[in-house]
Amino acid sequence: MHSIILVNPHAAGGRARKLQPHILQWCQRQTNTHLVREQVQVAMPESIPEALKLLEQLPRPSRVVIVGGDGTLNQMLPGLLKAHHEVGLVPYGSGNDCARAWGLHGMSWQQALVHALDGTASAIDVGRVVLDHKEDHFFLSSLAVGFDASVGNQALAGPKFLSGLPRYLLATFRELASLKNWLLNVEVDGRLVHQGPCLLSSALNTPTYGGGMPAVPHATLNDGQLNLLIGGRFNRLQTLLMLPRLLIGKHLGHRRIQCHAFSKAAMMCDSSAPVAADGETLGFARSVQIECIPQALNVVKLG
Repeated sequence: MHSIILVNPHAAGGRARKLQPHILQWCQRQTNTHLVREQVQVAMPESIPEALKLLEQLPRPSRVVIVGGDGTLNQMLPGLLKAHHEVGLVPYGSGNDCARAWGLHGMSWQQALVHALDGTASAIDVGRVVLDHKEDHFFLSSLAVGFDASVGNQALAGPKFLSGLPRYLLATFRELASLKNWLLNVEVDGRLVHQGPCLLSSALNTPTYGGGMPAVPHATLNDGQLNLLIGGRFNRLQTLLMLPRLLIGKHLGHRRIQCHAFSKAAMMCDSSAPVAADGETLGFARSVQIECIPQALNVVKLG
């Protein structure tokens, strides 16, 4: 199988660009050794369209090793799914929740690269979302509507020297200043589970989001279901008090918090609410249709 290492130069606040020459040197040293199977191509496209075009031109299927984070994976998903490529990951992003779920968090880039090139791939579920009955997107970790999406937008605009959970916590505190609840009707597999004011409604495929917050600790990647986390009406103080419980995964027993496993879910809002996928903003929508696509992507993970 053809292998390519795809470096996102903009990942981790641009730090991934500086990693690219080290990866080239590493590949040159490892060629014809037991650590890698074959000569590996290394590419660093400057834009999303350029990267997607490159994916189209690869032999099908190829093993594509992404150097980046959740956002990079999200942006590459359409091309990866279309060509049925296998996906390896060298975690180099701000949140890295996919890396956590794949068992890669804490690896050095060299360890992750060896595993991404030579590890065995297995199938995981993918989330699909349609906004306002027209815009079609995919996600691997989370799809956020409401407060969580606004926090994600704040995090994208946050200081580059922060990453992971500190970046999202700072964004959370900033978003509290303009806290808003949305009027949402939420259906899970055709059953109405919420109607009225709602702080957030997030669909997760991974146990964590927002740089490591254990939103749905029991979530698994290949069970053919996603998990919908719904937070009802919250004011600023209640949200602030909920945050420590979320950080240690003790929020699911709260009376305003619901969690539902689902195959299909739908949300209708009286006004346009912010939406984000894997930490990347998708804009605003009044209608959000979500479904789980079972075992749609082959990825190289531990366990």
